[in-house]
Amino acid sequence: MLTHVHISTASSDALQRFCHVGSKQVRSLCESSVRKTKEKNIFWGIEVVEALTWQGWSLGREFTKHLTLRNVCLKTQKLRFRPPTTRFFITIFPQPIILSPGMSLTLPIIFRPLEKKEYEDRILFEKQEGEFSVVLHAKLPHIDLLFPESIQLPPCAVYDSTMASFTLSNVGDILTSFSWESPTPFTLIPSRGILDPGEECKVKVIFQPKLALVHNVLATCSFGDTQEQKKTIRLMAIAKYPHLLVYVPRDSTEDSGARNFRDVLCFGSVAVGTTVEKLIEIYNMSVVSVPFRIDRIKEPLLRDQVFFCDVTQGVVPARGKSVIPLRFSPQTVGVECVDYFTIVPAGNITHSVLKVTGSGKGPEVSFEHPYVYFGCVNLGECSLQPLNMTNMSEVPAYYQFDIDGQQSVFSFDCPYGILTGKSTTTLMVTFQPTHPIVCHRRVVCLVHHQDPIFLDLIGTCHSNTVNPYILKMKDLIRYRTHMARGLTFYPPDILGTMLKEGKLLVDEDGTLTLPPEILGDKPLEGYPCIEPMVEYFHDGVSSDFTVFPPHVSLSVREFDFGCCANLQHVEPLPLCLTNHTNGKVTVIWTNKPKSPFQVIPESCDISPLKSMAFRITFQPPQLNSLYAAELEGFAFYKVMRHYSNIEELITLCAPWSLTIRLCGHTFEPGRQHFIPQYTLDCNTVFPPVCKNTTTYRSMMFYNVGATAISLSVSREKCPSVLVKPRCGYIAPRAHQLILLSTCPVETSIQQHALLLHFNFCPSFSQEITLQSSAEPLVLLLEGDGCLYFKPTCLGCSSSRTFTIKNCTRLPMLFRWKIQQSDKKFLSVRPDEGSILPNEALAQTWTFSPGEQTKYLLRSWVTVWRENNNQDDKTPKSVRYILRVIGEGTLGTLTAQEERMDVGNILVGSTQSCELVLFNSGPCSLKYVLSVEQMTTGPCDPEEVAADPLAIELDHYKGTVAARGKVYLHATLRPARQMHYNWTISYTIPTFKATDPLGEKQSVCFVSATGIYPSICITDACGTGSVSGISKLHLWRLFSLETLNKYLERDPTPEELTFRVPTRHSTQRIPPIYTPVMLDFNFGAAAVGSEPSIVVLMLKNSGVIPVNWAFLFPCDQKIDMEYWAEATEFDPTELHQMRILDNQLFSVSPKTGKLLPGQEQTISLSYRHDFIGTDRLPVLLKISYGREILLNFIGVTLDLERRYIHFTSTKHIFTPIAIGTCDPPKQIYELYNGGSTSVVYEIQVDALMKIQENNYHHAIFVCLNPRGEIAPGLTAQTEWIFSPLEAKTYSLDVPIHILEGDSALITFQGIGYDPYVMGDTARFDEMASSTLTPGSAKLTVPGLPVYLSQPRISFGNIPVYSKCSRLFFLNNASENEAVVFAWHIGTSNAVAILNILPESGVVQAGESIRCILTLHSGETPCFYSVDLVCEMYMQQSLEQYEKEQQEWETEKARQAVEFTITEKDLDSKKKGTQDKPSKWTSDSLESTRSPQVPTNIKKYKTLPPIKNICVPHPPASRSQRRQIRSKETNRLWARPEPPRPFLMHMGVTARSHAIDDFLSSFSDDLPQHFLYHQLKTARREVEENKSMNGIKQACKKSPDWEELANCSEQEAWLVTDVLSIVIKGLLEDTQFHEAMIRSLAEPIPYFRQFWSKESAKLQDKKQCPGGTSIKTSFLEFNIKDKIEEEEEEEEEEFGEEKASSGTSADEKCLSAIIRKEHSREQKEAIVRMPAFANLTEMVLDNTIQNILVEASRGEVVLTSRPRIIALPRTISHKAHDRCAGETTPSVTTQPSGSSLQPPAPGLAPLAGQSYFYRPYKSHGRASITLIFHSLRREGEALTWSRQRVTGARCQEAAFQAVL
Repeated sequence: MLTHVHISTASSDALQRFCHVGSKQVRSLCESSVRKTKEKNIFWGIEVVEALTWQGWSLGREFTKHLTLRNVCLKTQKLRFRPPTTRFFITIFPQPIILSPGMSLTLPIIFRPLEKKEYEDRILFEKQEGEFSVVLHAKLPHIDLLFPESIQLPPCAVYDSTMASFTLSNVGDILTSFSWESPTPFTLIPSRGILDPGEECKVKVIFQPKLALVHNVLATCSFGDTQEQKKTIRLMAIAKYPHLLVYVPRDSTEDSGARNFRDVLCFGSVAVGTTVEKLIEIYNMSVVSVPFRIDRIKEPLLRDQVFFCDVTQGVVPARGKSVIPLRFSPQTVGVECVDYFTIVPAGNITHSVLKVTGSGKGPEVSFEHPYVYFGCVNLGECSLQPLNMTNMSEVPAYYQFDIDGQQSVFSFDCPYGILTGKSTTTLMVTFQPTHPIVCHRRVVCLVHHQDPIFLDLIGTCHSNTVNPYILKMKDLIRYRTHMARGLTFYPPDILGTMLKEGKLLVDEDGTLTLPPEILGDKPLEGYPCIEPMVEYFHDGVSSDFTVFPPHVSLSVREFDFGCCANLQHVEPLPLCLTNHTNGKVTVIWTNKPKSPFQVIPESCDISPLKSMAFRITFQPPQLNSLYAAELEGFAFYKVMRHYSNIEELITLCAPWSLTIRLCGHTFEPGRQHFIPQYTLDCNTVFPPVCKNTTTYRSMMFYNVGATAISLSVSREKCPSVLVKPRCGYIAPRAHQLILLSTCPVETSIQQHALLLHFNFCPSFSQEITLQSSAEPLVLLLEGDGCLYFKPTCLGCSSSRTFTIKNCTRLPMLFRWKIQQSDKKFLSVRPDEGSILPNEALAQTWTFSPGEQTKYLLRSWVTVWRENNNQDDKTPKSVRYILRVIGEGTLGTLTAQEERMDVGNILVGSTQSCELVLFNSGPCSLKYVLSVEQMTTGPCDPEEVAADPLAIELDHYKGTVAARGKVYLHATLRPARQMHYNWTISYTIPTFKATDPLGEKQSVCFVSATGIYPSICITDACGTGSVSGISKLHLWRLFSLETLNKYLERDPTPEELTFRVPTRHSTQRIPPIYTPVMLDFNFGAAAVGSEPSIVVLMLKNSGVIPVNWAFLFPCDQKIDMEYWAEATEFDPTELHQMRILDNQLFSVSPKTGKLLPGQEQTISLSYRHDFIGTDRLPVLLKISYGREILLNFIGVTLDLERRYIHFTSTKHIFTPIAIGTCDPPKQIYELYNGGSTSVVYEIQVDALMKIQENNYHHAIFVCLNPRGEIAPGLTAQTEWIFSPLEAKTYSLDVPIHILEGDSALITFQGIGYDPYVMGDTARFDEMASSTLTPGSAKLTVPGLPVYLSQPRISFGNIPVYSKCSRLFFLNNASENEAVVFAWHIGTSNAVAILNILPESGVVQAGESIRCILTLHSGETPCFYSVDLVCEMYMQQSLEQYEKEQQEWETEKARQAVEFTITEKDLDSKKKGTQDKPSKWTSDSLESTRSPQVPTNIKKYKTLPPIKNICVPHPPASRSQRRQIRSKETNRLWARPEPPRPFLMHMGVTARSHAIDDFLSSFSDDLPQHFLYHQLKTARREVEENKSMNGIKQACKKSPDWEELANCSEQEAWLVTDVLSIVIKGLLEDTQFHEAMIRSLAEPIPYFRQFWSKESAKLQDKKQCPGGTSIKTSFLEFNIKDKIEEEEEEEEEEFGEEKASSGTSADEKCLSAIIRKEHSREQKEAIVRMPAFANLTEMVLDNTIQNILVEASRGEVVLTSRPRIIALPRTISHKAHDRCAGETTPSVTTQPSGSSLQPPAPGLAPLAGQSYFYRPYKSHGRASITLIFHSLRREGEALTWSRQRVTGARCQEAAFQAVL
């Protein structure tokens, strides 16, 4: 059996796990479609592998794999399967499979291949839920390598390398070889190899870039037998250029302030022979590690190595640093050392040069006095004197006195030693003479690394018999002067004789001198200042030179006795002394008894110019010892033996000391000499000097052994080197100093070999090689002596650095020489100076061309040593030539944007802009920028001039490369609200002293506008208790006009103390920083009334966003702890706390932000909760702008209080010109803020009093001093102000309120003389600025309707004028209709205003046109009317009407219906039929009904509408509660009508008399239509409304008596009948023809008496008011038409006359009469006011219809005009007359003409509202209406030009009249 079922442990575990899972989770598991695990899939609870794969198969065999299915669900699974479709995969025969939970099934799959290829099939399993399959795949052996797709290498510096690695795996089935192909700069190692199946190897990727790029390349790996298979790997790496910076710490720089110079390391002064180490830091500014090396500039062979750097290479980490130590070890004192190290990163791309400097410092030893004076000492005694020796340097000093204290009369307690730095030591000097003589010895003190120091030791010894003169220091000084003058070769006696004889003289200094005749012009010689080294070496013994010739000389100064092993037989040394003076000399030797060296004889006299022989004996006391000594002797003139021998002290001569160095040893032959143990401190290189200049060097031998050392120096190999002393004796732990001197004569290096012998043993020798050379004058010029300048702009200068280097070891001086003709083009700084050894000095050369040409200039530099002559002609100076090449060109600076407008900038803030400057020339330009500022705006010029410059540039000086650009960053900081203009100019710095900046040229212009945040109030409306206040009065209450004016002003500096809203106060009443205060008066209302809510429209009128806030006092107070709060409050604080706690005033929202042009509504409310006046200061704060203190004021009244709210106690009338015949009426408003009607009375006593004072002329007249004001409404009192004089009239008028408080109001009026003020007096104009602005978007809260024009101003109009305005009522709602009704407040307004339609419905989303017409009266006056539109939502109104109807129905039903509540009604009917029924309280009202209903219903009716109050008996509390609830349920209140929304529209105008209007507004008169029937019509309206109007009319005209008795219905009936008849006549063509035929009737007889004057008189009677200009113009045009028609008739009549052949005279007379009669009739018709009114009405309606169609979108007024060609037929008769005339069909208006908005009425001039022009075309007038079409702006309409042609408009008007 092939299949078997088994239970696996895993399945059991799974089953157990599933058992613990909830049934819901199990169900969801079973119902899931597919669920995958890591290797297997689960399909509807069956776990199975995704695929079966056969690998490693071969042909001719079978390969079996098993497919296992396992049920992982908790229910039994049933499934079927389909075998594979191909014959290569075989399985068992398909049969149903049933798997219990946790059971599994294995299916064997047999694979039988027939070909060497890949096979693929699948086995399909079917379940009730769906199907799933398992893939069967047989694969061939394949070759494949596995490695990552990409690898990211670390970033690397250019010419450096980084490395990364990855694993290369052979995932194929066979062995394969591979090879890599990688592009540069990547390298893969190994590049080729062989991998077995499953084998891995590491491949290294090396990245070696040479360019700084982002490298992203593909490396290809070829593998397989034939290397045909390829795979790629992406290699990614980033290469960066290295950036290394050398940083020297601050304390290591030459100047602590020069922090920018990081590449100079200064060691300072360092002690010679010591080493100082300092550190430098190399910073890596790049993001990659950078390897580097440190190179040193190649040094000359002879240069001392004083700077050392042990680090030659290293790596600086990315963004890190590397610390490098450098050492300095100077060898020569006083020499400045300079060297250079170069830090070079890998690749030599860049380098950084480090300059190191330092100097050698030696000891500075000096004596307190250069002499030691012992005075006079007796023979056999000794004298001690202190000697203070000081070292001024920090360097320790090794010193040694060159004297043998054991063989001399002078001795030191410390003849050698070490003197530490900055210290002083005291030495004791001993004088112990052996003979009574004068002793003087000049002892030298040798100091290592310092010049020797000389010390004079002076002492005198007396005996009992011999008393020489006591030598003093002044005598020694005088002696040295005599020695310099050559007088010391004569003894004192001879000098005294010469002085007596006058051969010698005494000078001012007390010294001897030769007479002037002998000296001649030679100056007196003195003792020269001799350098210590020269004095020490040039003694005539160590060298062939001497400073002064010796007086007594020795034949031997140094002698070596050699080996004296035979102590008894030592040959003495012969010694010869020569006297070179002219006097007898006595020589006395200082022989010490214990000394092995003695001089024989001890004393002797030597004659002048003679010699004497001496012997020196050596008697060593012991063998194998070293002996050395310095013998001392004194020579002096014999006359000096006693002081009595000297007559003139001035001739005194000091003794001369004689010394001889002796040495020897007693070592026996073959005996080991002492082994010398020493250290030698000596630099083998002599200090640098010039040619033929002596250089010195000191050596120090230090005996470190326990035995003495004998030293001798041999000069056989180097005779040019002087050594002193050449021999010496070094005691143990002592040192010996030896000075070396040489004078190099060649510039080449000279080698000097000195042989040192120690302890008289040849084996103890040492050779020292010294080097010296003369330093030549060598200067290295950069660029091989050529200096190139880039092209330079004329007038400018170009600078570049040129380096000269001193290639010697000595400092040198230099001086540049420029030819005189080239000095105006070329200059150098510095032009002279010194250069340290090995120093490279950078110089700045400046080239300033004067012409546009090329320059080739020559200059030279002269160098010399400091101690040489600076003259260039001397042979000790060297000249180097420099060639300078340059070019002069022209260049200009331009800006990319010549004009840049930055726009608006908030004052106090900054804004940046970037300007680009271009240099189009071939030369670089140095420029200096300057800015000129110009301002325009309403500011004081003096204050603006004191302001700082409002623009700041990031740089004002700079250089722009040739054909390059530079970015200029400008920061703008406006300080005021004005327009700024800046002119940025540039100047090119020139080298001229008179004009250092050259000519200024402007490069660009920058403009900006400094602005403050600006807001304004555009509209206001009130609801609640202030809903009855007009907008104009509301603006006055809230001082909005003044507020807008204040908001337009600039803030004061105090207001900008806190630029944004801030809690800054610790008090409850914060301090005030603004000088502006306004009142926000919410008016007055009774207590308990609705809140007074005022909605303001706030608009950002500026161009920047604005943040605004209303800050209550609590919003400005800092929150403090309770313990810090004040516990006592003043009344003001308590009042504010009550207001804030009860929230009487509120603002919503309190803060906000407005974008430019954005509007926002703000709701201000005041609650009438407490009786009294409430005041609260609220701060309106605009961020970075104004802050205005608003005093919120609200008044709450008692319910019964009668109160008129006065906004101010002062009222000013409009100024009136004196002499005005008919002054206008003016209005003063009174507002009733209470809840009851108010009766007021204005006391006119003050008016009468001022009238008496002005010649009984009524200055002030109140037309309606008494009246009554309804609650919440405003009354208008009419006043007339008529001044007599040009002055200000003022009076106080009391206004009494019935049962209320009276008020005293001050009225002021200003009279002016128009002839004096002239055009400046424009008080009669109605300026638009005084009108309250309005926003069409501000609506009453909750109302979606708004007006297109919330306020209408007719402006200045003449009397008798009729003005109309069109506006729209728009409904912004999408689903609600609104019912509206207009109400005109006062009775006077009803007579002058008319609005159509007065009521209607505005559907959702639609608009209704409204026409407002103003009829000005005959009296000039001011019009200010508040139109109130009462609006209801149609839906709420219909609901109310429905409820009202239901209520009325119910009321009527209850009136005839009652309810019987008795249960025993039938029994009562039977028992007591005559007893009255018991009615309930509900049916009491029905008993009064006359009719009793017969049918009584047993059902209970609805609750009654109203209950009758019937007294009830006392009841308990519960009973009363039940009765109250029952009555409440039974009560059905009458529905209340919906509350209307009130919308106010203000109408203002001012009417003028005709004469005044013509004088002031003559150009505006044609815009107005004078309605002449207004007076009669108004009187009739008033009479119809009055009771006696008709009777008065009957009395005036008795013919109309019968009309007085007719009723209104009869009058309307007659009107309708006549209207129909007239309309029919107008439409009847036969009637028209009959009328036309009547014109041709013969003229009656009385017509002959007609005249022109009578016609005019008759017209005047018919029109007493005269005609307007419009009528005359219309008359003129109609006359043209009439004349045209008469001409045509005349022509026709002439033709008839010719045809009939009648008499010419009769026919002509008849035609003239008919023509004249027709013209007169038509003239009479045209002059009628009715014709003008009719024409105005036709045109007005035409324009209104067009505008309405345009608002609805039916007509596009902004479309392009079209030409409408009308058909025309011209008769042959008229053709001749019209020939030559061009009759256009329409008129064309120029596109550039400006037209004013249309005004009601017909305008006769072009450019006004509209006009008509008649054209001859079939007797009809083609009227061209030119008007400004309305363009919709939101919902508002503006005017634009458009043409409309009406061909029959005028004709229709004529027909209507006829």
